[in-house]
Amino acid sequence: MKQSLSLVAAAAATILSGAPMAAFAAAPIRNIVLVHGAFADGSGWKPVADILRKDGFTVSVVQEPETSIADDVAATTRILDRLSGPAVLVGHSYGGAVITEAGNDPHVASLVYVAAFAPDEGEKLGPLTGSMPAAAKSIAPTADGYLLVDPAKFPADFAADVPLAEAKFMAISQVPVNAAVFGTPITTPAWKSKPTFGIVATQDRMINPNLERMMYKRAHAKVVELKGSHAIFLSQPRAVAKVIEDAAHSAEKSS
Repeated sequence: MKQSLSLVAAAAATILSGAPMAAFAAAPIRNIVLVHGAFADGSGWKPVADILRKDGFTVSVVQEPETSIADDVAATTRILDRLSGPAVLVGHSYGGAVITEAGNDPHVASLVYVAAFAPDEGEKLGPLTGSMPAAAKSIAPTADGYLLVDPAKFPADFAADVPLAEAKFMAISQVPVNAAVFGTPITTPAWKSKPTFGIVATQDRMINPNLERMMYKRAHAKVVELKGSHAIFLSQPRAVAKVIEDAAHSAEKSS
């Protein structure tokens, strides 16, 4: 009886003090926030989102403007701050740089990088990319300082394992990215304080797969390698969704 009373008293003290109740019950993570990369928009996440929603997750897709890292982080934070519970924050390609900063939001429980940049403090994407150049040479500037992929080369370089008609539509519906984002240093990498997962697309021509491996290794990420193009989220949505769900369940256990 005394032991039972002691346990009740300890629980009451924990509640009154505002201390975490992780020892009693881990909060389930049901929110997933998806961040697209350069030259793409949020609609590319639909196959992954459909799987996650079918599995009971609440999915939000960020439509960042690709005008600056600050603007894109603000667009992501705007979505995160509407959530009522913890979330897994997922970024593809350039979206990895966005979640590296936005992941410091208190709603974020873990991070998933999908064929993505995971820059360190002070790093800029331009020099980082140059340290291990990608196979593709199809990105060119516009007259007003933005970047686009040559539409004729887009299917082979960005989405070689996606149906050709779909890849061609992606090529003509690209979102231009401000070249300035590649010269903006990262300030506070969230992967230094949040559980991190990474997907290497082994046939990626937009980001060198070895660069993905290097960045994920230093982030102490749990890494999965998938044979596919930069558009791995479209060509293998189930495998990508599984990593995201693993991140959610892992964060639950550690909370």
